[in-house]
Amino acid sequence: MFKGSTLLLTLLLLVTVPVRAEHWPGEQWSQGPAASGPALDALEAYAFVPRDDTTRAGIRTDALLVIRDGQLIYERYAGPTTANTPHLTWSISKSLLAVMLGVAYGQGRFQLEDKAASFYPALQQHPQISMADLLHWASGLDWQEDYEYAPLNSSVVAMLYTRGHQDMAAFAAGHAAFSAPGQAFRYSSGDSNLLSAALQNMLGAPAYADYPWTALFDPLGIRQAVWETDTAGTFVGSSYAYLRARDLARIGLLMQRDGRWGERQLLPKAWVEFCRTPFSGYQAHQDEAVPGAHWWLNRAVQGAAPPWPDAPSDTFAALGHWGQALYIVPSENLVIVRYADDRDGSYRHNELLKRALLAFGRQGRP
Repeated sequence: MFKGSTLLLTLLLLVTVPVRAEHWPGEQWSQGPAASGPALDALEAYAFVPRDDTTRAGIRTDALLVIRDGQLIYERYAGPTTANTPHLTWSISKSLLAVMLGVAYGQGRFQLEDKAASFYPALQQHPQISMADLLHWASGLDWQEDYEYAPLNSSVVAMLYTRGHQDMAAFAAGHAAFSAPGQAFRYSSGDSNLLSAALQNMLGAPAYADYPWTALFDPLGIRQAVWETDTAGTFVGSSYAYLRARDLARIGLLMQRDGRWGERQLLPKAWVEFCRTPFSGYQAHQDEAVPGAHWWLNRAVQGAAPPWPDAPSDTFAALGHWGQALYIVPSENLVIVRYADDRDGSYRHNELLKRALLAFGRQGRP
């Protein structure tokens, strides 16, 4: 009698307890419960200070957008940016490139251990560099990723704006080696553009020209996107993708849900896990976060604290120059997009994440 009653109660619970709907955006994001209160006020006080367009000093947020459980729950814009502005993402482009390469990987077009020179012959003088090495920014090429602080010695400035701008991958391939491939981390926009050129030869020119759209943007419903190429027709995978904040959030949701979009596994789960695995050659404090495969991780390495101590350890991000950020917090089902025009280095990722989690995380849910 007792066992039968227990079974009946279980069946009743299965019938009466609602299953939580899984939300996916259509042409527009559905709206979730809006947040309010002191925690949101504190977040906005940090992110949206009055702008000084004369000196461009301080924290200058152009857009802040939050997706929770697949629904849009917060959105605010400032300066010239609106919901319809495809914003320059700077080095978030690198993570977008990694996602696009994940689609190609799932199609069987390459393996991680493949030598990059087999797809991009200009790398024949560095025949041991693998696709995985480039994805880890560990090509071993002697590259200087300096912008405002040392422009005369900067490899990236020369690549984007002067002697390397017509064929950026060829410029990167012409650098000498400083270490064996796969051994040491050195952040490099050159490595990213070598990946873009490898993909170009992998696909062939006609398919490559449309690949960001056919492989990624169209399946996700991204209708407004720009990705610039150099004169050689290679997408500038390091720097020059432009997306609306709502569209970048679609990339974030794809990665938050392990590469699945609705019923379609657009990226192999193994690829997402690869992107979220720390590179073993990274030394603590070499950069502002721990590198995975063209993504940034909130992980403790070599006894050092995680870079964003007030965020969960599963947090990962795509980051770009002047404060661009796509934060993904799987344990909180959160995707956060921030566009910005920061110029003086006063913005702190951890501070925004801490305040956003108080406003939108589990303890801040309405």
